[in-house]
Amino acid sequence: MHILITGANRGIGRALADQYRSQGHSVTATARRPAEREIALDVTDPASCAALGECLAGQPIDLLICNAGVYADKGQSLETGYPVGMWAETFATNVTGVFLTVQALLPNLRAGQSAKIAIISSQMASHTRAPGGSYIYRASKAAALNLGRNLASELRGDGISVGIYHPGWVRTDMGGDTAEISVDEAATGLAERFAALDIASTGCFQTWDGRDHPY
Repeated sequence: MHILITGANRGIGRALADQYRSQGHSVTATARRPAEREIALDVTDPASCAALGECLAGQPIDLLICNAGVYADKGQSLETGYPVGMWAETFATNVTGVFLTVQALLPNLRAGQSAKIAIISSQMASHTRAPGGSYIYRASKAAALNLGRNLASELRGDGISVGIYHPGWVRTDMGGDTAEISVDEAATGLAERFAALDIASTGCFQTWDGRDHPY
């Protein structure tokens, strides 16, 4: 199986890449600032996404994991925070970046075997979790959820399944040291969800441990 993972230089993305490689799968790991095992991809840059598509021309992709994301507005003040540039940066990565990646790799996905797209969103996307704060991140992840649901509808005819996932509160740079689960726990749970994804469940919004999450 050929798996492509965005944002694979650290955290959940790296753990997923390592896990799939250890199982013998072919992994294309990407990062904005790649190390030795990643290739360059800035998901916010259409030219970068197009270049990746050209680089992989003719190579089927069986699973695309849209993991790249930012959480820039943690701790911002409603009265004085959330600058316009922060909105633009976050949506460019968390929403537009997902779309550009999928768009650039559509030929590869259509050539794959019952190809799948996994979009990492968050439970903070759900209307059932609205305590205030983190307005930009919440809005961007809600948009990613909506994007995934619509892609699921449009790509069903191509046999491509799309799932949207809450990875858990994970001990990463983004989640912090007090988070509930380890990176390896999150990666293992997510990989199980991706394996179970099919056309019958396309458009699902699930947690890392297999629970359906309300939209």
